Amino acid sequence: MTGTAASEVEAGGGRPDPPRHVVSTLLHSLREYRLPSILAPVFVLGESVLEIVIPTIMASLIDRGVSGRSMPDIIRFGLILLVSSFLSLGCGFLSGKYAAIASSGFARNVRHDLFEKVQSFSFTNIDRFSTGSIITRLTTDVTNLQNAYQMIIRVGVRAPIMVIVAWIFCFRISRSISLIFLAAIPILGFGLIGLGVWVQPVFDKVFHTYDRLNNVVDENLQGIRVVKSYNREAHEEEKFDGISGSIYRYFCKAEKVASLNTPILDFCIFAALLAISWMGARQIVASGNNPANGLTTGDLTALFTYALQIMMAMNMVSMMVVMVIISQTSAGRICQILDEVSTVQDPRQPVMSVTDGSIRFKDVSFRYHQGSEKAVLDHVNLDIPSGWTVGIVGGTGSSKSSLVQLIPRLYDVTGGSLQVGGHDVREYDLQALRDQVAMVLQKNVLFSGTIADNLRWGNPEASDEELVRVCALAQADGFIREFPDGYQTRIEEGGTNVSGGQRQRLCIARALLKKPRILILDDSTSAVDTKTDSLIRQAFRDEIPDTTKIVIAQRVASVQDSDLIVVMDEGRILDQGTHEELLESCEEYRSIYESQTRSHSGKGDQLD
Repeated sequence: MTGTAASEVEAGGGRPDPPRHVVSTLLHSLREYRLPSILAPVFVLGESVLEIVIPTIMASLIDRGVSGRSMPDIIRFGLILLVSSFLSLGCGFLSGKYAAIASSGFARNVRHDLFEKVQSFSFTNIDRFSTGSIITRLTTDVTNLQNAYQMIIRVGVRAPIMVIVAWIFCFRISRSISLIFLAAIPILGFGLIGLGVWVQPVFDKVFHTYDRLNNVVDENLQGIRVVKSYNREAHEEEKFDGISGSIYRYFCKAEKVASLNTPILDFCIFAALLAISWMGARQIVASGNNPANGLTTGDLTALFTYALQIMMAMNMVSMMVVMVIISQTSAGRICQILDEVSTVQDPRQPVMSVTDGSIRFKDVSFRYHQGSEKAVLDHVNLDIPSGWTVGIVGGTGSSKSSLVQLIPRLYDVTGGSLQVGGHDVREYDLQALRDQVAMVLQKNVLFSGTIADNLRWGNPEASDEELVRVCALAQADGFIREFPDGYQTRIEEGGTNVSGGQRQRLCIARALLKKPRILILDDSTSAVDTKTDSLIRQAFRDEIPDTTKIVIAQRVASVQDSDLIVVMDEGRILDQGTHEELLESCEEYRSIYESQTRSHSGKGDQLD
């Protein structure tokens, strides 16, 4: 993100708006995992019913087999109990299997949808979310959602069934004792709801703090050479520890609140067991352990089992509630990205081919955000015929990069019209337009893989001969052949094992491999010597004369042979013309040129 963009996000923005219809948005990511999502609750239902039936079978085994001293009943009910147990075990295994498949697959699809959505964003959309925030949503938030979903399709089905059906069985055994659960369940329910309302805002703060933490880590690793060269390790550690400490404090606060769940649950369980013991004992004594007169020992055993099942189901509900509370914040944050609409969209009937490399800026204005007071580009008018070489110079903050980023629609103009090949860029199919515009940005990025892999980003089908040819044009073939593995040399993450000049030349070669109609070089030869820079420009003139070339440079020498040179200042075109014309008419350009040619030592050859 550019400094201007970042500041305007902070000034105008705050956090992205909360999403609507979170559940319906997320359910679109189930897709091929809908069947496992259905099978898991089905097997949970079978497991729950069997677990509830087992205590009743056990009660019959005790009352009719053990107490009645009937060996046939012991064998019969024992076999029924054994079969029921194995069926319950099988249902439990299958429910766990399908729940794991459904939740893991759901998480995979959510990550895919998030990443795919981010890839479709314009720079304006990306500016709304920090890098650390997007990483947190793709990792921590998706994991929270996965865990919550697995608990919902298992515990969310099992617990209500266990509570309701177990209570019905208790009611069949003893109506008076079953009323104990009706008193305990509301206490647990209100307690869980209260805890959830209390703790949810804390988790919201936790995940936003995670975003800041990831931003700090990303910034530190990207700039580790600067950190070490300035001996700022202690400062970075202090900054990291401060944010990490905030996460610790928020989690402690949330856990303190959530920990109240256990005492409430334990109180209800022990109170219910004591009440069942007291009332059950009195009824057994009164009935003489005669089934015809009232409660029996087997019935009391079943009631204890059902009591534990109900309370354990409520315990599972409490854990699920905490997980859902955590995932609620994560789900909202995920949907913020999924619901984000890219500011750059294909038209309904797009133009599918770029006929030539002509470019026309007609009264173009641009703001990073509609609410920004000052325009980044203000009423820019510029005509570039196809095949011309155009140099752009200007001081820092003159919006040179913003101007060229409008051509491939990395941003869209907010006023006026920008035409490429005779059509407004917004009329083109986005892929068709970007296939014909190759851009080498200020920050040259290489990806992990071989040199050949990186070059083929420009054309995946390029032959080895084509790779060599474009590298020769970019003056990169020589140093590549000096590596032991040549074009199969592995590039480390970010291209840290090649120099800045080598990285720039590889990026230029990658852009040339696209065979574009428009080639944009945004200060992309600043790290190479003047001789290499001159050779690259000469290769462009000889090898790609029909390609429109836009060169943003700090050295006047890099652009003085251009067909047109544009001088920019504070988002406006100050003047334009050839090198000789600008030396006569533009004081700013003449001052830059003279400052760079004043001494043979080369001091002062960079623009301020």
